[in-house]
Amino acid sequence: MNDTRISITLHNREIILVGTAHVSKESIDEVSRIIREDKPDIVCVELDAGRLKAISEKDQWQQLDLSKVFKEGKGFLLIANLLLSSFQKRMGTDIGVKPGSEMKIAIDVSNELNIPYSLCDREIQVTLRRAWLRCSLWSRAKLLSALLLSAFSSEKLSEAEIENLKNRNELEGMMNELANYLPEVKETLIDERDRYLASKIWSSKSSGKSVAVVGAGHLLGIKTHIEKIANGEMKEDVSDLESIPASQFSLKILTWVVPAIILGLVVLGFFQAGWEKSFEMIKNWALIRGSLAALGALIALAHPLTILVAFLGAPITAMVPFISIGVLTGITQITISKPRVKDMENITTDVSSVKGVYKNRLTKALLVFFLSAFGSSIGGFIAIPILTRLLVG
Repeated sequence: MNDTRISITLHNREIILVGTAHVSKESIDEVSRIIREDKPDIVCVELDAGRLKAISEKDQWQQLDLSKVFKEGKGFLLIANLLLSSFQKRMGTDIGVKPGSEMKIAIDVSNELNIPYSLCDREIQVTLRRAWLRCSLWSRAKLLSALLLSAFSSEKLSEAEIENLKNRNELEGMMNELANYLPEVKETLIDERDRYLASKIWSSKSSGKSVAVVGAGHLLGIKTHIEKIANGEMKEDVSDLESIPASQFSLKILTWVVPAIILGLVVLGFFQAGWEKSFEMIKNWALIRGSLAALGALIALAHPLTILVAFLGAPITAMVPFISIGVLTGITQITISKPRVKDMENITTDVSSVKGVYKNRLTKALLVFFLSAFGSSIGGFIAIPILTRLLVG
């Protein structure tokens, strides 16, 4: 059963929750019809200012400063965001619907009827950073692999299958699967936002009728939270959900573990056999870490100078956790091969195919960033047992 409309009446207020699938023709028509028929006092939409700008402006990617993204340590977040956007766009393209069209139509109809609207979702970058920082290294790898598989998958959903995503039983199954596979992500993307959306919808107007257009997966959670807020069982303030948590202590420690181990092995080598042994260990460390970082850049078909930066820089940045080799190679690549306007315009399309990723200078720079960093990390774990054998050999 597709329960796409839930009406809540509390304290002389009526809140109509409209559940949608984000690439659904039926959802677009339903949202328009409900707003026109019910003529609410306010319309709430599951958008933040950034995403509204993204679906309203065609030149959003042309304003992207990739160097700044790398320097601020947001490379992996941008990759995840791009893969998710590409997957949604591919789903929508198959049936001729742009992702987020039902939210845009809600705003368009509201403007047409002179009904005020409210953007009720948390800023997307806050949501993504909270999800990313709460994940362990293993969970991050699982998340990126899942996004990669979905972005490059050739499987297509029919219009009927997309509409079925609003089915309660289907949704519960998907939520349970996500909770089992990536519990941290499910809590941040779904549970936290249920509470956040509920609070913003409730506080958007103190009386009258409201229509809230939200993803179908949030319907029941929002309803539960609104009832708790109205009954005084839950606080309305959600400022705690707008902060960025600190990185997990274990992840912070890990960034220093490898340098500490390498330094310790080199020092032991010196005391065991003098500078000759230490120099041999340092040379092996540099060759292994540098070679694998350079190999990652080579697989990304980076510029020869970028590959050289990866080779020379990886052993150094590995001992200074304040900067990643991916940042250096990414900035080098976009400096040498500057992204063009067409790269910006086609980014969400190009990222859906391997050929497109390599052709697009922006996504290619992201690939250089990711693969050189990944290669360097693998090199670090490979080098430790090799250096240990040199020490005891």
